[in-house]
Amino acid sequence: MKKILIVMLGFVGGILGAAVFNQFQTTVVLTQSVKEEADNNQMNSSVAYKGQVTANLDFVKASKQATPCVVFIKTLTNQQRGYVDPNFDFWSNFDFFGRRGPVASSGSGVILTADGYIVTNLHVVKDADQIEVITNNNKQSYKGKIIGSDPSTDLALIKIEAANLPHVVLGNSDQVDIGEWVLAVGNPFNLTSTVTAGIVSAKGRNINIVNNQFPIESFIQTDAAINPGNSGGALVDLDGKLIGINTAIASNTGSYNGYGFAIPVNIVAKIIKDLIEFKEVQRGFTGMDVKDIDAAMATTLKINNSHGVYVDDVLTEGPADQSGIRKGDVIVSVNEKTIDTKANFDEQVAYLRPGDKIRLKYLRNGEEKLSTVSLLNREGTTAIMKKGTVSSDALGADFQAIPKLERDKLGVKNGFRISQIRNGRIAMMGIQEGFIITKFNRKEYEKVEDLINDLEKGRGQIQIEGIFPNGSRAVYSFYL
Repeated sequence: MKKILIVMLGFVGGILGAAVFNQFQTTVVLTQSVKEEADNNQMNSSVAYKGQVTANLDFVKASKQATPCVVFIKTLTNQQRGYVDPNFDFWSNFDFFGRRGPVASSGSGVILTADGYIVTNLHVVKDADQIEVITNNNKQSYKGKIIGSDPSTDLALIKIEAANLPHVVLGNSDQVDIGEWVLAVGNPFNLTSTVTAGIVSAKGRNINIVNNQFPIESFIQTDAAINPGNSGGALVDLDGKLIGINTAIASNTGSYNGYGFAIPVNIVAKIIKDLIEFKEVQRGFTGMDVKDIDAAMATTLKINNSHGVYVDDVLTEGPADQSGIRKGDVIVSVNEKTIDTKANFDEQVAYLRPGDKIRLKYLRNGEEKLSTVSLLNREGTTAIMKKGTVSSDALGADFQAIPKLERDKLGVKNGFRISQIRNGRIAMMGIQEGFIITKFNRKEYEKVEDLINDLEKGRGQIQIEGIFPNGSRAVYSFYL
């Protein structure tokens, strides 16, 4: 059976669920074969650590360090009447009167600070009406609140009211080596505080699972066993330092099949820092699209090495255009870091904010060139972005104006994205989350508040026009 990728969704029924940088230190690298120490049930090895050989460094230290910092997250979602999620068993979530019942799900999270900031996957807590956070070994239970999220990376920041919590130490995912031992800590199948071991199988994996207009995927791949409930949990090195957030698996069964994927901690730290400071991720845009170079393209471009990404599109008058980048150029490094894949390129840009500058080395017709690109925000300026979501209880959804970059890409003058659909008029209409409203009753809007007001008051025959993030258009017509 052909292997398929399954995102570890934090839902019921076995659906896969589930700051600031500390000083980075060199990670542990295994140099000799592992042997079993039967009398103490520990796995020991001689390793090169900070350039010196150290004996008897085992998994116990990392487990003791990381396990208290990983929490069990339970959510409850009250599904709206008449909506059927194909991921759930139809009958088990309905009562005899056809009403949708509450849906429970679970996942994992990692404590970042002593006062209760916790990182997890967005799909673990997305649309949750109630979030319960349970500390290691069911010691204490807290009510969780979502502080912010980033659909581009599938990360979310939640907060509990607590003090003196054990919290993880951040490692440096740039220094993680392929073949290095790692531990996955989480709550698979509701089995709390579970630790599995494996190695880093690959880095910079793009597996096309983030459903977003501007996805960022550069996963650490590991063969440490990851199963339903591990989403949002910790991937740590042999010092117990966090190097990634476990997010997805590749499987044809829905359970562990040898491949797991984690978001690198350097990306996590940047996203969480933005959410704590601004409640909004500060993402810088280059104004260009790049793609991987395959063997056939390398032959056509007469590229003799395996490095680089192909510039596939350049936004007119955008940052890349103004710095001299042209379609067909091959970018080989960003800020002196060699670029091998699109995932590498996206990761390096993801660390930066609007207003930051990146140094690019690229090839044009075989000639090496240098350029500096000033990053802009999604509105085309260098300003810090503020969260601009407006919620409507009557409509049962949140609305947010789409940024200029996305408007230009979709070819629309104005648009307002629907998110966080719950009980209300939008759910009754069957409009999907992520849909972008461009017109209501053939009228265009510049302010989201005006659109919401007219939607709430709309009666009789109404018509909603819009576009999906993939560019396909749709018209919804109703009589209310």
